[in-house]
Amino acid sequence: MPSVDVNGITIAYEEQGDGPPLLLIMGLGGQLTDWPADLVALLAERFRVIRFDNRDIGLSSEIDAPPPRLRTQLRGAITGRLPRAPYRLSDMADDAAGLLDHLGVGAANVVGVSMGGMIGQQLAIDHPSRVASLVSIMSTTGNRRVGRPTASLVAKVAVRRPPPVDAPVEQILDEAVNLYRLVSGPSRDLDRARELFRRSITRSYRPAGTARQLMAIQASPDRTPDLGRLGIPVLVVHGQVDPLVRLSGGLATNRAVPGSRLVVYPDMGHDLPSARWPEMADLIGTTAELATRTS
Repeated sequence: MPSVDVNGITIAYEEQGDGPPLLLIMGLGGQLTDWPADLVALLAERFRVIRFDNRDIGLSSEIDAPPPRLRTQLRGAITGRLPRAPYRLSDMADDAAGLLDHLGVGAANVVGVSMGGMIGQQLAIDHPSRVASLVSIMSTTGNRRVGRPTASLVAKVAVRRPPPVDAPVEQILDEAVNLYRLVSGPSRDLDRARELFRRSITRSYRPAGTARQLMAIQASPDRTPDLGRLGIPVLVVHGQVDPLVRLSGGLATNRAVPGSRLVVYPDMGHDLPSARWPEMADLIGTTAELATRTS
């Protein structure tokens, strides 16, 4: 797999298709392989699709810093205070900009899910000339009053512990599927999810990296004022029953970005339902076309 040294670290990436560049940014703890292959194939019919592993995950560089304790993570999630962290979302956005530099891409259409949507927002704020259009999926603005997980989900997650890195694959896989069951919507496909998680876990398993990424989210400031200055086509997609980043996060993103479009799926939690992939691909294509018309 190709990789590039950017921003002082190594980023692993993949490309597929031909056409206008489309940068896909995965969420918390997710690898580039966590993008559903069939959705990527749909997008590759009209775009040069670029996927990559965020820092601390997959085959990209692991950051040399101790992972935060679960108690510290939960305290930050509950209080909304900005903790100290080895990096922030702005650093992860710089990674994405460095990858675009390496690939010779001036401006890309950007699609991010969950934390990836936050990184995409930050990329558009910090590097406005590099983002032609933005699709922010099941994400939020960084305002601690919106997009908060449900109390029941926090209670369930608080008693869980990620398996150690040397745990049997099936144990790690069971935990991943159980967590997916908690956050996904009614259209979930557990068999499909299990096979996707199996490929990802076999490729790489870094629970400490996921913990540090969560701290990056918690250590990053509210993006709402800066989002109000974006002048690009923006689409906000959210699930009506998302328990991890509740719908209020998507609504706040839509309100923050002038002229943005909001699409809410009633059968979507914190996941990408397969029945919605063709429509999502069309919406992403339409958003990118708007950027072409206004450039």
